[in-house]
Amino acid sequence: MRYSAWEVVLVSDAVEAEIRTLPLSLQARYLRSADLLEAYGPQQLGMPHVRSLGGKLWELRMQGSDGIARALCISASQRRILVLHVFVKKTQKTPRSAIETALRRLKEWQS
Repeated sequence: MRYSAWEVVLVSDAVEAEIRTLPLSLQARYLRSADLLEAYGPQQLGMPHVRSLGGKLWELRMQGSDGIARALCISASQRRILVLHVFVKKTQKTPRSAIETALRRLKEWQS
């Protein structure tokens, strides 16, 4: 049994549904990236796997044969990573609407 330094938590059923709707190559990349995140945490893992979006908000970066996807996460207390929103990326910059969705879900999860 491997010790995980971090725990990756999906904040809602909606996040799980978003992961399941990704193309299979991106689902596999998500699972691999989540394993790496649990082992190393966001600060140590770094690029090209994760990138800070400012504050405690992180972007888990996935690229597969079917395109590019992102999972927006926040580093929470007690070495937990909360996955807030997962989407297929279609533009150069992370859409503001995706960040707003992630922040809204964080507020819902905290209440």
